[in-house]
Amino acid sequence: MAIIEAQSLTKVYGRQVACREICLSVEEGQVFGLLGPNGAGKSTLVKMLVGLVYPTAGEARVAGYPPQDLRGRRQVGFLPENFRLHGWLKGEELLTFHARLAGLDSRVARQRAAEVLELGGLAGEGQKLVAHYSKGMQQRLGLAAALVGDPRVVFLDEPTSALDPLGRRQVREILLALKEAGKTVFLNSHLLSEVEQVCDRVAIINRGTVVASGRLAELQAGPTMVTIELAGLTRELAAELCRCYPDLQLAGDRLTMALGDREEVAALVGRLVAGGCRIYEVVPGHNSLEDIFVHLVREGEQACG
Repeated sequence: MAIIEAQSLTKVYGRQVACREICLSVEEGQVFGLLGPNGAGKSTLVKMLVGLVYPTAGEARVAGYPPQDLRGRRQVGFLPENFRLHGWLKGEELLTFHARLAGLDSRVARQRAAEVLELGGLAGEGQKLVAHYSKGMQQRLGLAAALVGDPRVVFLDEPTSALDPLGRRQVREILLALKEAGKTVFLNSHLLSEVEQVCDRVAIINRGTVVASGRLAELQAGPTMVTIELAGLTRELAAELCRCYPDLQLAGDRLTMALGDREEVAALVGRLVAGGCRIYEVVPGHNSLEDIFVHLVREGEQACG
């Protein structure tokens, strides 16, 4: 069952289109990753989904309600990218305050504050003023604040941007624990390796438009880079290959290009041999999320001139 839905969601600021007719569907209990270059519209999309920005056109539903509906908002936790915490409060006071805003009574609010402090690796730090927390500690405190109301859906906008490798691993473990508990996580992150490790599905957005979405395995099953080491490639054959494979790269005796499947690799090798080439090595690549991301973003830039 979809717990996050967007239909033709569009946001225009003057002449600037931040998001254009975005359609998304996220199933409950998934970790969903949103990727895109700077300025692609990721944060605008997240703000529309959590009800902080009204769309110019289209509609969305989160936990069964429009984003501005308080009944839905009570089921949502949110960590914005550029968050600010009340430095004059102690960590435990801040979390208790957020828990009370989420509708919990005083006793349960204090209990939840202690639980998420421990979950965020901040046990023993609750009586320290937030102003005295390091940047990484504040990042984890912000994550704890997003979770303190025990939401069904959690939107996280760059949740590990200020963390060291150990802190990022801890956040990954928290995300997987949330998934295990049946929560839905909508993750906006620049760290592609992180998304690759925790997300069930991803969407890639560029220039305000979703250019790809699906399960990681589906996206990685597309065209893959192949490297061929050879000798005897003539200028005429190289020119012919460049016409057939626009992304072909030739460096010395090494060819690199994107091919669709194993049969296409075999056909290319046969073509090279027939053209008088000697083949020494054929290395099919693995489509990492970074490869897919870079390919789609560059493709979009070329299409836009």
